[in-house]
Amino acid sequence: MAVILDKVCYGRYMDLEQKDESSNESAILTYIWVDGSGQGLRNKMRTVEYNTKDPNVSASDDVATHLANLSLSELPIWNFDGSSTGQSAGENSDLYLKPVAVFRDPFLRDPNKLVLCDVYDHEDKSVGTNNRLSCLDAMKKAKDVEPWFGIEQEYTMLGYGGHPLGWPVNGYPGPQGPYYCGVGTGKVVGREVMEAHYKACLYAGIIISGTNAEVMPAQWEYQVGPCEGIQMGDHLWVSRFILHRVAEDFGVRITFDPKPMEGDWNGAGAHCNYSTKEMRAEGGITAIHKAIELLGKRHMTHIRMYDPHQGEDNKRRLTGRHETSSIFDFSAGVANRGASIRIPRQCGQEGKGYLEDRRPSSNCDPYSVTEIIVRTTVLGETD
Repeated sequence: MAVILDKVCYGRYMDLEQKDESSNESAILTYIWVDGSGQGLRNKMRTVEYNTKDPNVSASDDVATHLANLSLSELPIWNFDGSSTGQSAGENSDLYLKPVAVFRDPFLRDPNKLVLCDVYDHEDKSVGTNNRLSCLDAMKKAKDVEPWFGIEQEYTMLGYGGHPLGWPVNGYPGPQGPYYCGVGTGKVVGREVMEAHYKACLYAGIIISGTNAEVMPAQWEYQVGPCEGIQMGDHLWVSRFILHRVAEDFGVRITFDPKPMEGDWNGAGAHCNYSTKEMRAEGGITAIHKAIELLGKRHMTHIRMYDPHQGEDNKRRLTGRHETSSIFDFSAGVANRGASIRIPRQCGQEGKGYLEDRRPSSNCDPYSVTEIIVRTTVLGETD
């Protein structure tokens, strides 16, 4: 299903003031949450309204400024029909949305907000796909080591029919080689979507640090980080929402499938760069090697945490070909993109820095990925 509506007509309404006849000003909040698939995102909107008599607004603070700086404590808990998102039964369908992170809205602009939420049931228990709660517990316990993460999110743009954007309808483009970090017609496709997403993330406050065209045509990557602790999952999930939302405007579909095209084409991952303050300090290479040893001892446990289907998605990608290691074997090396864990060349030379876990799939839950890394390398958990 694909319909392109008139964006010029749409733009007329985006210029309207968000103020009523009584000069009450409002903000539109877009609540975002992970659905029952563990990888899809849902959203709904609501209004919050303030006026100059509101007790939350100080005498020295005007309403517009207050709306632009809404805090989590001011955002109401909301609800939705969980039976329509694969998260509850129809006879007991109401679930609750609890705000956990707030970002500027790059689509409706200030003072409107994107609000990332956790999902809870009627007994105030976290639902099955709400992996943030467990991740937060791990990050609080590991706070003293200052765990930093950066995730390289790969994705593929698709056209109306589900075929990679720009590919011949009944065929294939030329072999891989000229597309990675490429420039020029015939080498890259979808740059408009990529650049719009980049700018939208910066506006929203996402810690996005870079982007590039990937090895397969119509495949791109962007990097989020460095983020500390729970921030990694929050920022990556919202960046994915923004990507889907930007792609809507261009009539393009986004897939995070780790192997969108069978054959001699690269898959898509979410390589996770990781360090602690000990790894970043002088002589940190020793701590890096120690962490790698611990990761190797729980290889299959990590594999099960690195995609929404306990490793089944990654089986199609981690074959030992196309810059991947085998899903069944653990390996590590300096500058080795065919290994499970890569130590970047510069880190190897400087004797400090970070490691790159190349195993997570592009459709992974970043909360699960960062949590298991910390539980294995910092909290000393074993199988």
